Amino acid sequence: MDEQKKSYYIDVGTGHISSNASSSTWSYKIEATDEEISQLRELFNQNYSTEWQNFFRAHVPFVQYHYDRENDTYDSTIQQVYGIIYKLGDQEAKSHIESMNILPKNQ
Repeated sequence: MDEQKKSYYIDVGTGHISSNASSSTWSYKIEATDEEISQLRELFNQNYSTEWQNFFRAHVPFVQYHYDRENDTYDSTIQQVYGIIYKLGDQEAKSHIESMNILPKNQ
């Protein structure tokens, strides 16, 4: 049995996912199943944890950004977030993400 897709509103900056368009500021509208939303929420949770690791790493002045595994992890996860939003998003979301040039060309 196929799960019913519902509309969700996403704010990537805060990691906020809402089913109500007027509940907060949002950047992207997607149509997703509960399982797809769980997947997206898990990616946001991973990045939240990585942000804390980055905060502590920032206090170690001799580690440069481009040699930092936590930043690579964050970048990879945010790319996955945008991939999911691109896949599930409306045309406006797809166009905006394409203009950002953040996803690999085979998306």
